[in-house]
Amino acid sequence: MTSLLDQYEQNSQRTVGPTAPPTPAGPEVKSASGFINMAIEDETPMFCKQKVNFAPPDRIMHMCVSSELIVLAMNNGILFRIDLKQPEKHEEIEFSKLNPQLKLSGMFLDPTGDHLLMSFVPRNTDSQLQAELFYLNRKSNKIRPTSKFRGHEITAVGWNYNNVRSDTTRPLLLGTSKGLILETELSNDSERIFQSSLEQYWKQLPNYLPLYGPKDAEGMVFDIGKGNSAITGLEFHKVPNLERYFIIATTPNRIYQFVGNVNSSDERPLLQQIFNIYLTRAEGFIEVPSKRTLKYSKLQFFYPKSTQRHNLPTSFAWLTEESIFYGQIDVAGEGDEVLADSQRLNYPLSPPAAPPINFVLTEFHVLLLYPNRVVGVSTLNQAMVFEDFYNESYGKLVSITKDPVKGTVWVIAERAVFRYKVTREERNVWQIYMEKGQFELAKDYCANNEAHLDQVLCRQADTYFNNQEYELSAIHYAETHSSFEEIALKFLQVWQIQALKTFLRKKLDKLRPTDQTQTTMIVMWVIELFMNQMGTLRNQGKEMTTEYLQLQQQLDEFLSIRQVEECVKRNKGTVYDLMASHGDKQSMIRLTIANKDFERVIQQHIHKGDFFKALDVLRKQKEKSLFYQFAPPLIQAVPKAMVQVLIEQGKALDPTKLLPALVSCHSDDAQANEIIRYLEFCVASINVQEQAIHNYLLTLYAQHKPDRLMRYLAMQGQELSMINYDVHYALRLCRERGLTEACVQLSALLGLWQSAVDLALSVSVDLAKQTASLPTGDDELTKKLWLKIAQHVVSKENDIQQAMEFLRQSDLIKIEDILPFFSDFVTIDHFKEAICGALQEYNQHIQDLKEEMEDATKSAEIIRQDIQAFRTRYTVLQPGDTCAICDNQLLLRPFYMFPCQHRFHSDCLVAELRPYLSPVLQSRLRDLQKQLSTVCATASDTTSVGSTSLSLRDQLKTDIDSIVASECLYCGDYMINNIDQPFIKDEDFDRITKEWE
Repeated sequence: MTSLLDQYEQNSQRTVGPTAPPTPAGPEVKSASGFINMAIEDETPMFCKQKVNFAPPDRIMHMCVSSELIVLAMNNGILFRIDLKQPEKHEEIEFSKLNPQLKLSGMFLDPTGDHLLMSFVPRNTDSQLQAELFYLNRKSNKIRPTSKFRGHEITAVGWNYNNVRSDTTRPLLLGTSKGLILETELSNDSERIFQSSLEQYWKQLPNYLPLYGPKDAEGMVFDIGKGNSAITGLEFHKVPNLERYFIIATTPNRIYQFVGNVNSSDERPLLQQIFNIYLTRAEGFIEVPSKRTLKYSKLQFFYPKSTQRHNLPTSFAWLTEESIFYGQIDVAGEGDEVLADSQRLNYPLSPPAAPPINFVLTEFHVLLLYPNRVVGVSTLNQAMVFEDFYNESYGKLVSITKDPVKGTVWVIAERAVFRYKVTREERNVWQIYMEKGQFELAKDYCANNEAHLDQVLCRQADTYFNNQEYELSAIHYAETHSSFEEIALKFLQVWQIQALKTFLRKKLDKLRPTDQTQTTMIVMWVIELFMNQMGTLRNQGKEMTTEYLQLQQQLDEFLSIRQVEECVKRNKGTVYDLMASHGDKQSMIRLTIANKDFERVIQQHIHKGDFFKALDVLRKQKEKSLFYQFAPPLIQAVPKAMVQVLIEQGKALDPTKLLPALVSCHSDDAQANEIIRYLEFCVASINVQEQAIHNYLLTLYAQHKPDRLMRYLAMQGQELSMINYDVHYALRLCRERGLTEACVQLSALLGLWQSAVDLALSVSVDLAKQTASLPTGDDELTKKLWLKIAQHVVSKENDIQQAMEFLRQSDLIKIEDILPFFSDFVTIDHFKEAICGALQEYNQHIQDLKEEMEDATKSAEIIRQDIQAFRTRYTVLQPGDTCAICDNQLLLRPFYMFPCQHRFHSDCLVAELRPYLSPVLQSRLRDLQKQLSTVCATASDTTSVGSTSLSLRDQLKTDIDSIVASECLYCGDYMINNIDQPFIKDEDFDRITKEWE
């Protein structure tokens, strides 16, 4: 037998129902609707039938598929078991010999494919035989009977989806043709030698349970059929992370749901704990109308793909006589119901067609099996999406089934097996949801397809627009690729300005930083709309209303968006002109403040005459250049307040840059006084030394505050190098203004002493005296100045008494110096006292000289005596005396002995003293030492030594001694002069520091 998957045969298949518009295959071409529809290749059918290359030896009666394991039951009593992972290794198991009088009524395969239950019933209804249940394990070829279920025709099995073991089924539920629900656990443990039956437990229940069924039904848990309705569907699940279970069971016309908690998952029977709840209260069920002509129904669940070992179903479908009952599984609630959003799905064929034989449930469709065709119906809109007819050569269709784990769909005919490949069944879901108005769900299923998503957004926006929900409509229109002009025009036609602004703002958010042209257009349009709305309210006198304030706040928020801020900065002039055209100066000012365009804010305030507001903005901003720019108009308008602001800025401002503004604003005394106040602050508080500032302050003093000029000049001092103003300019200015006293001080500062004294004499003699006393270190100049004053006093004022007083005030002028200034007719009586005083002074001076001469004579005699005594003075040296520098024996080398008892080797003293000598003496000492070395070498070469050579050597030694031994190194001036020198020289500091480390 060849592989089941080797070859496939494509059968005729017809797709019906609505289809989605094609997805653009090439480049996206934008249009008014977003995209241009383009022709593409035919899409793969949603449900593609493939015939399996398998020729059954006899008619197929039953088929089960789970976890890629196929079990086929043939009419000849052979069971085919095929693993799709290894299809060539199929197994054939004979079941006809189990009991020839019984026929196979149903097969049930668990989700893992490890456990197979086969239900048998008597071939002859009049037979006394009882129905039986057989079990087959995947790892075994032996079909084993169960011992506890004889007499029960099993019509449904509720497998344990949490089971992963191959040797046991774990607790499971069995539904019978009599409406009973039984619980048991089957085990195929071959290691248990004494295992008598497959059932692990079979507990006798209370007597009141089997009221509606056989009295000997030991394993019965519940009876919902009341003895006459078969269980057609049965399934249970455990809610993850909870001890909560729900059970779904169906009969031909009812669907039951049981929900409850169990005390322990290890307790047996497990699910009896849930059914016990409903023994004292009515069970919950849903009943559908039925003519009771259909003796069967089918229950199907859809399991989403998941990486988890077990996941709960998300939806269910129940085939009944009239329709498919379809809904969702919701386990999040706390109530007794898990079936939610239930609805009826009518069969697509017109009456009086018979109900389907069977069906399977996919995520969005149900596949209905009829005797000769398979019909696909959408669960979302009940539309038939395809219809597949089968060839009669394959026989009648037997069943349709779905692998609950892998999701594959299989169709069984009497002599053929088909498989349906499900390809993107969600492809049209977005359109269905869109037509139903469930736009959020439609977006979820657009699968990143921009064309589909754009259609959904357009439809959603149109819906909101038609419902007059314009704000929401604008938000969604902005998400689409629809024509910008068309959408804007729609809002303008209904005059929904707020919605239009919303649309424009959303469009603005989607623009890239490089789309500057589009950004500018939208920003200007939005601002224009705000201006129109606010202008209308202002014209109506509603400027202080809540509506106007809200618009103002919205405008401020819009302008604070970063993208808008950058656009406004690029188009600042246009925005300001736009606001000005609407007369909205307040918004313009707020915008300039928000954008820190303080220049325009201040200009606006000055233009409106609000100088104090302009000054307040200037004070709060941090751009210093604006102070220099707006100082002239503000000083002219509010000089005191402006100067106070300048003073508050302190060193942050450069007074020299303010100088042009200050120079142009001293037209009246008020302005000049405030400028003087600021300049005084600069000079006194922040120590400004720029000459231009001082010159201008001096000019203002000369013009407006002459009384402060002398104080300023005195504060600057008399040291020409330390003065900050231009003295020549100041002297010229003061001369022009006739400020003589200032001219005197300035002339003296320039060294023009005679001119200064002449000017001072024009003011007062006292000022002249003060000026004459200023020169220091030049007695001749001072004497000339005093004589000039004396000449003025004598010749001009002819005041002899004052002239005599003048002599007493100056030590440099004598009576004989001023006598030529007096007239020839002045008698000596006027000078009697002065002449007598001068003679007495001269006499006293002569006496002082005599005393000094006598003292000098005595001092010379004492010195001669000391010299005579010094010639006979001597000092005794001890053999152990050492050099004060090197601490070696003193007598080993030539040495010097000083009266202070310090002793030095001659070479040690020279080496130690050399750094303290001046460069001239160092050079002189080197020359003398070289000459002495030369003389000594020459003398040693001669046989006899003449007196001339000895005299030259002694002279050289004497000269060297005069430099080296003139005074003691430690007691003389050398040590005193170098007392501030460090002990360690700079060049030796690093080396000595490292040695100490």
